[in-house]
Amino acid sequence: MAAGGAAGRAGGISRPPVVAALATAVLLMATAATPAHGFISGETWQAVRRANRDAGPFVGLVVPNAYEMDPVLQSPSFNKPSNGVPAVLDVQGRRFRFGTIGGQSVVMVMTGLSMLNAGLTTQLLLSLFNVKGIVHWGIAGNANEDLQIGDVTIPEYWAHLSLWNWQRDGDGPDNELPLEAAGDYTREYGFLNFSDYTVAVGQGQLVGNTLNSIWYQPEEIFPASGTPEQRQHAFWVPVSERYYALAAQLESLELPACVNATATTPTPTCLPRAPRVTRVPRGCSANIYTDNASYRQFIRAHFGCTPVEMESAAVALVAHQLGVPFLTIRSLSDLAGGGSALSNEAATFLTIAAQNAVDVMLKFVPLLGGEDAGGIAQDM
Repeated sequence: MAAGGAAGRAGGISRPPVVAALATAVLLMATAATPAHGFISGETWQAVRRANRDAGPFVGLVVPNAYEMDPVLQSPSFNKPSNGVPAVLDVQGRRFRFGTIGGQSVVMVMTGLSMLNAGLTTQLLLSLFNVKGIVHWGIAGNANEDLQIGDVTIPEYWAHLSLWNWQRDGDGPDNELPLEAAGDYTREYGFLNFSDYTVAVGQGQLVGNTLNSIWYQPEEIFPASGTPEQRQHAFWVPVSERYYALAAQLESLELPACVNATATTPTPTCLPRAPRVTRVPRGCSANIYTDNASYRQFIRAHFGCTPVEMESAAVALVAHQLGVPFLTIRSLSDLAGGGSALSNEAATFLTIAAQNAVDVMLKFVPLLGGEDAGGIAQDM
């Protein structure tokens, strides 16, 4: 049989060229119509619109991990939604949970670990839902030796400390950084010099280190209120003034001092004193799990950090750019790098630290009653 005849056969049935071409076209159209994973379907948008219409505006609750979220789901203060709003809505790998706390409609989402996850999830939350403000909570390492494990901190400012310009070996503080003249980088926020932490050798002399220095950099931001593609910079991002003032009402809150006994640890583990809620000047985030005493002491001395963790600055930067009020509540689970008389294993006090952060969040959200609607999804 000729090659042309063989090409027109499938499964032993001959198809005219026009039919074969039509079948191919239909297949291509069907393939093109299949949504990509990053595409939000019309059905999902309808569910989002119904939620905004029937339950919004919301307080957005942003939490890093399941062990910081599960106590909320188990709390009698978290009530199921009404008005036909679904309990959950899954969008692009994130699960949004609806409910009420103290009469406030809330939508809660878990981000997962890291700045990237926190930023992406917060952006998605604010793009989908009519959110009037964000409350973020979780555990954190502690850089402030005046506080203890279990204390709940509420910082007024947040900074991201893992955006660096790593300086060339041989250059020093007086040398301009690459692209500094163009405004891409700056020496404004200081540096960490690795030679300062070299172990002494010889006759007590410190030796140089080819790692040289890292210079801390602000984020490039593009606020919704600004001009697209015209960057601004932000290093210390302020929380909502109103939210921070309201948080003062929680500083007398009584929190538990002991981890409940279990089958493996029949005697409760207790802290030297009952934990406190305290507003602090500054919190610091980075894509780094900080368990090093030297670095803890450096960022405390240089930046004034109290809680150190991996998500809050990302939430802050997204909310700040979109003009949405936010506050972060972080309970201290360990003294970063050790040195405390208490056990320094974060897992030892993980339960009490997570529960303390949840308890403070559950008391804070009802204080937001009567706030005007906001967010960027009002027109949906």
